Amino acid sequence: MEKNLEFILEVWEEIKTFFFELANFILKSLHISFLKLEERKGVVVTALYRKRGKLSRTLSHSGMAAITTLGVMLAPLIAQEFPGKAVNPWEISAAPSVLSASTDDPGIDTQISSKVRDSIIDYEVQSGDTVTLIADKFGISADTIRWENDLTRDTIKVGKTLKILPMTGVAHTVVKGDTVYSIAKKYDADVQAIVDFPFNTFTNDETFELAIGQTIIVPEGVMPVVSATPRQRQMTPNAGTVTASGQFVWPTQGTITQRFSWYHPGLDIANRSLPPVVAADSGRVIYAGWDASGYGYMVLVDHGNGYKTRYAHLSQIMVISGQTIGRGAAVGKVGNTGRSTGPHLHFEIYLNGVRVNPLGYLK
Repeated sequence: MEKNLEFILEVWEEIKTFFFELANFILKSLHISFLKLEERKGVVVTALYRKRGKLSRTLSHSGMAAITTLGVMLAPLIAQEFPGKAVNPWEISAAPSVLSASTDDPGIDTQISSKVRDSIIDYEVQSGDTVTLIADKFGISADTIRWENDLTRDTIKVGKTLKILPMTGVAHTVVKGDTVYSIAKKYDADVQAIVDFPFNTFTNDETFELAIGQTIIVPEGVMPVVSATPRQRQMTPNAGTVTASGQFVWPTQGTITQRFSWYHPGLDIANRSLPPVVAADSGRVIYAGWDASGYGYMVLVDHGNGYKTRYAHLSQIMVISGQTIGRGAAVGKVGNTGRSTGPHLHFEIYLNGVRVNPLGYLK
């Protein structure tokens, strides 16, 4: 058994040696052949170069004859493969026109133009729509929609038709005495923006005169603050010595139209019937009057235990600064003064100077 194995190994080694030597022989032979070919190629190239003038005409004529012969042979085959009609080279055809086109590509759809619209359009409220969603859809501010449609809340009835301005701002109907300057001042806007809006027209393009009754778009305009003087007198008597309970009652009746958030640090309660507004807890009135920052007519009450409450946009104030007031006593009435889009109470609660969510404290 061992002898057979040794024999097989010896034969295997001899076979390996044979093929190794054979490979070396082939490589050497190829190398020598290539060297000889290079030498002979050089001789041929040199000879052709020396006789290039004599052979050029012969070679060019032979090449042209070969190309012509090939063309004649292939022409019938090409004509059968690509049939067509006779063409008159002197006939000038009209430019082709597309009569119809279609595509099955589901990725192709219609894009709404971003070009500024030239007029106010109607929009029918769909299911799930809110003022904010509609504003985003048309690329304008929510206030623009509220102002144009006299809305006081973000939710709107399905099927209601809204007027949508072509851009953020205010639509103004011209009355006698109006000028672009007075309109710009009224809506805190730029005169040049009104003039430059491409779809605002003037009876005189040099003086920018306006026609009574025409509608002017005021870009980036803001509806003026209602600042009519409310009835303000002390109708709620001084409550004497009071102590806050730390428990807050609802300041008025109505519908919550906007909740507390980082950009709206209060609670909006709307009610068109303008009901009374009451103190959420006992305390001392530290301010009662007009606030120019946007609250309109408001009342601020310090409850003496780290809490303060604010009652804003009032139509009537029933207390005076410095008096005390008991929980549930009237401080005023719901209104629409200041930066407001409709009759509502804006209610805030402060804890150690920081505004907190009223819904976490009202009982």
